[in-house]
Amino acid sequence: MEYKITARGAEIYGLSSLDLAETFDCGQCFRWEEKNGRFSAVVRCRYTTVYKEGDTLIIENCTEDELKNIFIEYFDLSLDYDAVRGGLVEKYPILRDAAEHAPGIHILSQEPWEALCSFIISQNNNIPRIKGIISRLCEAYGEKCGESYTFPTAEKLAVLEPDDLKYLRAGFRAGYIIDGARKTASGEVDLEYLKTASISEARESLMTIHGVGPKVAECTLLYGLHRLEAFPIDTWMKKAMSTLYQGLSPADLGEYAGIAQQYIFHYSRSLKIGGE
Repeated sequence: MEYKITARGAEIYGLSSLDLAETFDCGQCFRWEEKNGRFSAVVRCRYTTVYKEGDTLIIENCTEDELKNIFIEYFDLSLDYDAVRGGLVEKYPILRDAAEHAPGIHILSQEPWEALCSFIISQNNNIPRIKGIISRLCEAYGEKCGESYTFPTAEKLAVLEPDDLKYLRAGFRAGYIIDGARKTASGEVDLEYLKTASISEARESLMTIHGVGPKVAECTLLYGLHRLEAFPIDTWMKKAMSTLYQGLSPADLGEYAGIAQQYIFHYSRSLKIGGE
């Protein structure tokens, strides 16, 4: 990976495989805001603005230490997505159309608790409402950070009661948020450990949290713990797998099943396979 630290920040070259809009809008994250082609959010307690010029990614005001210690991992820049996509298509040609539809998706390496809590909130919800709930949660219990707020820690939320979150208008999810915060803060659900535990153990541990079923657990594994073998399945994916990819299972897709899932999900949405 070739990069340079300049007056405007970090410039990383040759990133044709990364499309910011495809990556931020594919349902894996909920806090990036776009204005005139620039995307801003808080990433690991740092307010960040990023954009692309051709194949060059610019991370504004980013130091070399921040690039190495935060953003290379966050954007998964060490993984050759072109090679992964090519390998998936070579092994399973049926994936070609999906892989070519949104080839610029990267799986972000998000903060584990933020991902877990966000996908608890996402249940039976739409993206505008999810973003609204998360925004209110961050403003109330996070710390001011640039033009936004940090995501509140599990420890800060663990001392609350579900009724304290009524103003979020999160409904039944408030109790799930608090239970998740308490189990995470106490170490009963050890998110750092689950990054390297067997994936079956990780799934089981996450599903001890009230309201966390297979889909939320799988989303947390993929988007928060960066377990690229995870494969979230919702209504869209069930319909896509049964109509477009009969005979193909998540287990077939191996260590990069989660990347394939994003291609399939994005493609099926564009075709309205899920019935929308």
